Amino acid sequence: MLSILETFLGVLINYAIMLFEYTGVIIIIIACVKGIVEYVSKNPETRLHLAKGLLMGLEFKLGSEILRTVLVRDINEIFIVASIIALRALLTFLIHWEIKNEENGA
Repeated sequence: MLSILETFLGVLINYAIMLFEYTGVIIIIIACVKGIVEYVSKNPETRLHLAKGLLMGLEFKLGSEILRTVLVRDINEIFIVASIIALRALLTFLIHWEIKNEENGA
């Protein structure tokens, strides 16, 4: 019984990880395309809109990495996933900082 539940949760988590990863990628692509359009039309808030789109996409990708920690089986995988989470969290912090500076400067 426990093995069936573990298998079901493993499959469910893998699908959730894929959903979050793809959602993050789609959001980032849409934000970049909108950023290009706004840049060409000389919108002064292009950087702010692009940063917010990138931030939203990174949040989904960070969520998928956190879910991935459930599936980790050995210490090397833990270090790899922890490094990815740390890098994405740092990127999220830097983008938050950039948004705050853009909003205060605008």
